Amino acid sequence: MYNIAMIGDRFSIGAFVALGVATFEANDRETAARVLADLVRSQKYAVVFVTEELLAALGDEITRYKDLPLPAITAIPGKNGATGYGMTALSRATERAVGTDILFKE
Repeated sequence: MYNIAMIGDRFSIGAFVALGVATFEANDRETAARVLADLVRSQKYAVVFVTEELLAALGDEITRYKDLPLPAITAIPGKNGATGYGMTALSRATERAVGTDILFKE
């Protein structure tokens, strides 16, 4: 059975412990990259939520995991609120999957 994990600052991940989500505190790019690599290697997690600030900082680090079937790496707003990075990433992923932006096209 697969689990759900979350990577972020203490404030952003704290409440998710009560929901049974495995939480991993990371406050900088290096820590987040190391934790994410460990989670991917473990093959225990179907979904890994990462705060938008950290996911944006990881940049190219994320590209090595994009084509893996698991885990799905998803951005969520952090303690400072939404930055727009998650919506942009979702739009790019949708466009990559179906060939056009079907979600945000006006």
